[in-house]
Amino acid sequence: MSEPIIEFKNVSKRYKLYSGNRQKLFSIFFRNIKVKTKDAVKNVSFQINRGEAVALLGRNGAGKSTILKMITDVCFPTEGEIIVRGRVSALLELTAGFDPELTGRENVYLRGTTMGLSKEEILLLEPEIIEFADIDEYIDQPVRSYSSGMKARLGFAINANVRPEILIIDEALSVGDVNFREKCLKKVNQLISDEDVTLLLVTHSTNMAKQFCKRGMVLSAGKIIFDGTVDDAVDKYDDIMKKATEQKKKEALLK
Repeated sequence: MSEPIIEFKNVSKRYKLYSGNRQKLFSIFFRNIKVKTKDAVKNVSFQINRGEAVALLGRNGAGKSTILKMITDVCFPTEGEIIVRGRVSALLELTAGFDPELTGRENVYLRGTTMGLSKEEILLLEPEIIEFADIDEYIDQPVRSYSSGMKARLGFAINANVRPEILIIDEALSVGDVNFREKCLKKVNQLISDEDVTLLLVTHSTNMAKQFCKRGMVLSAGKIIFDGTVDDAVDKYDDIMKKATEQKKKEALLK
C-alpha cells in the first residue's frame, strides 16, 4: 500500500489575539505581555490517501479553512507534524497573488512559477489555461483593469490546469456566471475521476459534498468529531446545524 499523500500528526494551531498594534509591538520585545489565544485546530490527526476525495464539513470557525491553510503553507502548526507528498493546487482565494500591473498572460507565468513549474511547463499549459479562463483580449491587459469576476476566472483556470496532485477547494466553485460554474464543476469532476487527483473540499453545500466526495470529516471547535462516509458525515453535519438553529431560536425567545 502506498504512503498517504497527506498526514496530520497531533496538529494544533493557536493564534494570538492582540488587543491592538501597540500590544503586538510590545509582545515582540517583552515576553511577559499577556495575550489572549485562540485554538483554531486542536490535536488533529488523520491520513488522506492518493486519489481520495474528502469533504470537510462544519460550522464557520470549526477549523476547516485553517487545516487547508496549513496544508498549503499559508500558515504553520503550533504543534504537531504535517506531511504532504505531492504538488498542491489550492482554490482558496482565487484573486490573491496576482500582480495588478502585469497582464493576465504574464500572471499565468508568475503564478505558475510560484507553484514550482518550469517556464517550459507553463508554456505547454498556457493555451489550455487561457482557453479555460475565456476572457478574450483581456488576457493581454493589466490585471488591475479586470473585474473581480474576471480575476476569479483566471485564478481558477490557472489552479485547475497546472496538473495538480492535490486539489484544495474552499467554497471556490461559485465563480462567474452559470455557464462558467458548470465548466468549473465539470473540470473538478474530470480531475478527480480521470487524473487520480486527491481532492479536499470545504463547502456548506451538502449536495456538492455528495457529488464529489466519498469520505467526509466533520469538525467542531477545532476537532474532528466524525470521519467516515460522506453520507454519514452529511447527516452528522445536518444534525449540528439543526441544533444550532434551535439554540438560536431559544435565545431569541429569551431576549
